[in-house]
Formats: sequence, structure tokens, C-alpha cells
Amino acid sequence: MSALNYKKIGYVAMICAIFLLASIPKAAANEKEAERIIKNQCTACHKFEGKPESKFNLKGPDLMWAGNKYQRPWLLRWLQGKEENLYPKGYRWDLSPAPAKHPVLSEAQANSVADYFEKHFLDSRVGKSPVDMSTFNEMEAQLGADIFKNFSCLGCHQIKEDGKKIGGPISVNLYDAGNRYNLDWWSRFAANPQDFTPHSGEYLADLSPLGARYIIGYLMTLGVEDFKFFEPWKTGPFQNANAKRGDKVYREYCVQCHGAQGRGDGPGASGLDPKPAVHAELPLSDYPEDYLYNIIYYGGKENGKSPNMPDWGMTIPTQDLADLIAYLRATFKGGKEAVASPGMEKKSSGDCPQKRTTKKVSFKYSGKKNPLQPTAANIKAGETLYQKSAKPMACKLCHGKKGNGKGPGAAGISPAPRNFTCSATMADISDGQLFGIIKEGSKGTAMPAFKSLKDKEAWQLVHYIRQFSK
Repeated sequence: MSALNYKKIGYVAMICAIFLLASIPKAAANEKEAERIIKNQCTACHKFEGKPESKFNLKGPDLMWAGNKYQRPWLLRWLQGKEENLYPKGYRWDLSPAPAKHPVLSEAQANSVADYFEKHFLDSRVGKSPVDMSTFNEMEAQLGADIFKNFSCLGCHQIKEDGKKIGGPISVNLYDAGNRYNLDWWSRFAANPQDFTPHSGEYLADLSPLGARYIIGYLMTLGVEDFKFFEPWKTGPFQNANAKRGDKVYREYCVQCHGAQGRGDGPGASGLDPKPAVHAELPLSDYPEDYLYNIIYYGGKENGKSPNMPDWGMTIPTQDLADLIAYLRATFKGGKEAVASPGMEKKSSGDCPQKRTTKKVSFKYSGKKNPLQPTAANIKAGETLYQKSAKPMACKLCHGKKGNGKGPGAAGISPAPRNFTCSATMADISDGQLFGIIKEGSKGTAMPAFKSLKDKEAWQLVHYIRQFSK
């Protein structure tokens, strides 16, 4: 090697050494600065060592595990005063109803403190979360939302529905939880909140591992704009689905209720109410693949349909489930009545009036008034939802394009879908009743719950549906 090359190497080594020597004092200075801030400002309210204590012995949350708990971008914003107070009524609402004002740091100081947290305040109890958010789907988020409410979490924590805050404001708000907490910490906290906040309102719920996945995943989506939900019906097994293999799966699992020919006359059907769906008369070829997936995987009850339909997701392997859906769509394309759709779509061709014995929705809906005006824009939005985009399926599939209850999916359904063109029937159904049925489904019928619809969208649908009987 030439002397010139040796000289160049020497220059590079010298520059690297200068850089390293310069960075070490800087890093040490940043750590000293973080220590000073924590000692002089943070310890006045927060505890950084020792065992977890009841909040009623503290001024602010314990931070011994802060390095595990928070996502760094959120933590930096919080330390710089760019986030709202986490406790609407204050952490110690028993002492003062107003939240305490948190000290504000500079960007450099916030980064130093965040670095210090990540290095020194780690909890050995926190391991890898069993929840894989890359495989978390929208139906699971809906189930998690139900658990959140059914397990009384809403009593203390606020979330947002249609942009409005709901829930008790006496503990930390959770409507931005997906941007605030680390998944690993959140999963360990959910296993037993009392390990972190003893004697302070958090309780250990009777959750299965699957239920824990649902609620943890749900909370990790809150506040995350355009969260990309996993769509299992678009994965490899569904691309390679085989209807012939699906025929075998149908006979192994489905014929016991739905019958060998899909006529709803399997050996178990005689004792069931409501009766199994008559696949032979349904155009399952027109049903959205995600709807069929959710019905089979999560069962009837979780989709606002018959609780007699089991949740087969933990029993039927993914490839078999994909094959089964391929079989359903290839085999059942509607009976004679469903095929005659042009004749069925004439106005008022459904029963009028319709006699029903099904229960009305909860009183909390029945007295509601439509807050939206029947403007052209709202009616048009309702039309788009009804005819095309509502999930889990467009309303026209069962209720028909003209709203007469004779859509292609109406055949074999008992009781029949509502005939919205019948003035005598619609006059007895309030706006609140329609809204409640759209949001929660109708027990004892084939009407599913449209949980993913926003309140505004449901009210727009109500306005559009009213047009059919005018």
C-alpha cells in the first residue's frame, strides 16, 4: 500500500476518533440534563423506583416502567406540551377536579428525558405481546369495542364515537391509545392492571386469551388514522380456494343444520328457532366474501344473526374455510324466486302491511329523533350506502333496489325482510327504531348489525329508506 493511502487512512481514523470523543461528552451531558430534570421537576409528582402504589398515595402515575409504556413520538409531544391532559378530572380527582398543569420542556430536553426513560426505566415483566397487529382485522376491532363496553371500561375511560367523547372522565382517556402506548406494555397491563395500579379502580376482567386479543388490538387502533386492517379473505388460501374441496367441508360441518342440499332441513334443524338459513334459495354467489368469512369464522351472534350459528374460526383450518366459501359461492346462486328479480322489484310487491313478532330495539333508541335534515346531500349519501357501500353488505341485497323487501337475498329468509314501500308498515316504525335496528341488528331475523357505520351514516340511511314509502 502506498504511503499516500496510509496517510488517507490516518486522516479518516483521526476524524472518527474526534467524532467519538465529541459525542461521548455530549451523550453524558444529555443524560446528566435528563437526571436533573427528573430530579428537580418530575419526582415532585411521579415515582421512579420501588413497588407500585395506589393512586391515592401518589400525585401522578408511577413511571418506573415509562421506558416500556409510551411510544416515543407521543412522549416527545407530551413533554413539550403538545398533547392534551390525559386525565379530564385530574389524576387525583379526589383532591381537585381540575387537571394539574404539566411542566413543558424544550425539544432537546424532551429527547434527553425520552432517552433516559428508554435506558433506565424498563420493566422486566413486560415481554413480547401475543397480539400481532399485522393480522388484526376490522371484525376483531368491533368485538374488542363490544368487550370494552360490556366489561364496564366505559365507566371510567373516555373514547370517541363519531368524533364525540363518551364515557366516564375519571381515569385516563383512551381515544388516542393507539398512538400513545407500546403494544408490549399494554398487553402486560391488560393481563392484570392491579400489578401496575393497585387499589385504584382497575380490575381484572374474566377474559379469554382471544378476548384479550380483541380488546388490546381495539385499543391499539384508537386514534390511529387510517389503520390498515388485515383482510384474511385476500390471503393465499383464498387465492387458491377450491370449491370441490369445499364440498367436503360443507358435508363435514354444515349439513347437520343446513341440509345436504342446503335447504335448511338438516337433522338438527327441527329443534332450532330461528331456523337455519336456506342456502339453496340464497344467491351466496352475490354475497361479499368478507361477509361470508365473518359469519362462518365469528358465528351468528357476533354478526347480529342467529346465535345458533356457531363460530367455526377456531375449528375449521384457514384453507378449509376458504374452500368452503368457494363452494358456497359456486353452488348457491338463488332459487327460482330470487332469479326473477325484475318482477320482484316492482314497488309494493312485498307484503303490506307486514306482521312481525320480533322485539323492538332498546328504549335508548326508540325515542331518538333524526338530527339530520332530509337534504338532497343526506338522501344521496343514504342511497349510496343502501345500494352500494354499506358494510357488512349493501341493503339492497335483501331489501331490494326499490326497497320492497324482495331483493335477491330475501329468498329463504324468515321472517321476510322489511318492505320499506309499505306506508302502513313504515308509519309504525320510528326513526329511532330504524336507527337502532341498523346499528344493532334485529334479533330473531336475518338483519345483521351494521356496527361499522357512523351515526351520521345510519341517520342518512334512515332518510333514504323513508323515501320508499312516500
